[in-house]
Amino acid sequence: MKNLLLGAVLGFFVSPLFADDANELLRYVDQHGEKFDRLALELWDYAELGYLESRSSAKLQQVLADEGFEIQSGVAGIPTAFVASFGEGKPVIGILAEFDALPGISQAAVPSRQLLKGKESGHACGHHLFGAGSTAAAIAVRHWMENNNVKGTVRLYGTPAEEGGSGKVYLVRAGLFEDVDTVLHWHPSDRNSANAETSLANKSARFKFKGISSHAAAAPERGRSALDGVEAMNFMVNMMREHVPQETRIHYVITRGGEAPNVVPDFAEVYYYVRHPQAEKLQQLWERVIDISRAAALGTGTDVDVEVMHGNHSLLPNEKLSRQMHANLTRVGGVRYNAEEQAFAEQISGSLGVGDFIGMEKQILRFELRQGMGSTDVGDVSWVVPTVGLRTSTWVPGTAPHSWQAIAAGGTSIGTKGMRVAAKALSLTARDLLLDPTLIEAGRREFDRRRGEDFHYKALLGDREPPLAYRIK
Repeated sequence: MKNLLLGAVLGFFVSPLFADDANELLRYVDQHGEKFDRLALELWDYAELGYLESRSSAKLQQVLADEGFEIQSGVAGIPTAFVASFGEGKPVIGILAEFDALPGISQAAVPSRQLLKGKESGHACGHHLFGAGSTAAAIAVRHWMENNNVKGTVRLYGTPAEEGGSGKVYLVRAGLFEDVDTVLHWHPSDRNSANAETSLANKSARFKFKGISSHAAAAPERGRSALDGVEAMNFMVNMMREHVPQETRIHYVITRGGEAPNVVPDFAEVYYYVRHPQAEKLQQLWERVIDISRAAALGTGTDVDVEVMHGNHSLLPNEKLSRQMHANLTRVGGVRYNAEEQAFAEQISGSLGVGDFIGMEKQILRFELRQGMGSTDVGDVSWVVPTVGLRTSTWVPGTAPHSWQAIAAGGTSIGTKGMRVAAKALSLTARDLLLDPTLIEAGRREFDRRRGEDFHYKALLGDREPPLAYRIK
């Protein structure tokens, strides 16, 4: 703050990025890093699935409440969603925090394939680090604001069920971001970057076919196979792939196909994802898939019900804000492995089969505009408020998300070191926004330009209620 005041007196502006008090944020994360490491590893151990993250959500809320944040629990009709606020007035800087795990993938924190007994889920996308790292950043900013008498509000959003549950969409739909000036987020990765990145919009549904059961040998003519409906749909969708824009992604899994070969199944279900960079094109593709499901039902003498499960807009990039985040990430620097971490990384790297990328954890990738091929419910946030994010190396370089190698590294100091890098970059960027209104204004101008004058936000998942039981078998 002294440098800023001196600059004002002398008639020039000293960049908030390099003012002395920025080091206060970095020191706070370092001095309290072990506490946040333990928090992250506790969430890693819980490994709770979407909308079922009761312990993870409660733990984060308690940590924030202990630091003087005002907590709103159960927002947007979601028991595990929350908003934690500190300060008052403008500007309002939001920070996103995720904490859901993935089903069907378990792994111990060791560099070889080893399932954890009695545990079927795991943090293969690193959301335990996401939640704890964002919490660390919010708390660091809270103390910096108090120590330097900075006005404004820092607000952490506890957002459940990113993995196929679109938790943030319901928060957006409930208007919880309407007064926010800028939103910050991050994600675990195998590299360090702060690109102006976009993503694919996506939509999913469960297609539930209903037929007539019968003895498959003694009276097959009396049956109508729901599985035939599923297979007919899949066959036609796979033919459709030849006739869609090349950026399209379509994938499915048969979740129910019958119980016994000698019984004509009267119920079968297939779960589809459809993706495209543009929401408008995605909707057109989606209608074609819906038509195919109806044709499959008609052709097999079955009925089909469609339950939309989630829908996410693409990320709306913001180059101005991303360059600021990139500068802060560059200042913080990458991850340095000690001897034990290096040995762990080398063993993990040998299991990947993609070459040796160890060393990338130290580097900050060159800034660029980038089209990502994944999808995230952060996209919906980015279409209602200027949003900026980053990725840090929490996994061994070369590791794919949703893999056992990601869970393994995320349960060690390799993961928490990368998390601390993210917490520092987030807190520095929040600080810049709180001190420099012109940065917020520039981000808003770009946001308005990219979004367009005629844009009106509409959730791709429609008006359905949060699918709170979507992970319950």
